[in-house]
Amino acid sequence: MKAVGLALVGFFLGAIVGGVAGVICGLIWVQAFHTSSFEGYSGMLVFFTFMPVGALIGGCAGAAGLAYAASRESGSPPQRSAE
Repeated sequence: MKAVGLALVGFFLGAIVGGVAGVICGLIWVQAFHTSSFEGYSGMLVFFTFMPVGALIGGCAGAAGLAYAASRESGSPPQRSAE
């Protein structure tokens, strides 16, 4: 149950970080390839393409990372009694 909770937190935080990274990558793309700004095309490219893709990738990576960390953190295994 702990792994699921941390995976949800990781998805939320990863989606935020991934969305920001997507916007940054989109702005770099617009500047590097001289994308036209006619009728807001460059803004739509950044916010409707790069931001959602970044949020999805970041969310999945964050969920997987925190779920993996939670599953590895369980401590020592239970000891058997010597009977």
